[in-house]
Amino acid sequence: MLLKTYGQGLQAKQIDHIVECLRHGGIIIYPTDTVYGMGTGLSNVRSVNRLAQIKYKRKEDLNYTILCHDLSKLSHYTTPISNSLFRFIKAHIPGPFTFVLNANNAIPKIFQSKKKTIGIRVPDNPIVCQIVDALGEPLLNTSIDAPENETEYITDPEAIHQRYGKFVDLVIDGGFGEIKYSTVLDCTQDEISIIRQGIGQI
Repeated sequence: MLLKTYGQGLQAKQIDHIVECLRHGGIIIYPTDTVYGMGTGLSNVRSVNRLAQIKYKRKEDLNYTILCHDLSKLSHYTTPISNSLFRFIKAHIPGPFTFVLNANNAIPKIFQSKKKTIGIRVPDNPIVCQIVDALGEPLLNTSIDAPENETEYITDPEAIHQRYGKFVDLVIDGGFGEIKYSTVLDCTQDEISIIRQGIGQI
């Protein structure tokens, strides 16, 4: 199903429909401040395998991030961080950044693996923020991808629906997305380093 917003954000009935879908283990595609994302509610452990199958990867090999509304639940998923690192992250959200942090013991259970780090994002997009806020928990997120030089499959909602519609429960049309991905920052050591340079500029 392709759900259109017509550039006006999500209406209350649309939000209710999306949240109901996610709470029943649904997988959705949604706009972010970079390319479109694909994900499910963080408590939907059974959907991890399904996400991996859609991306044609093993669940252990898939790069997931957690999309949050803010930093209020950060300690639920990461080990304690310094005040200076917290201030650094807070200064760059919302925005096109993924912060890789040391995971706490909750993450291996969620991802069904021995994962020791987790990527955290607070995207600057009102639609996905509405979803996360209404759901009451972060989204388990992976970016959609496409063959080289076929950028419409990561930016155009109609093309995204054509490619992924039969695999997911819902595609949310939030207008054209970006071509580039987020900037990924390794925050697991004392010195922050860039893993991938994307749209976000430090």
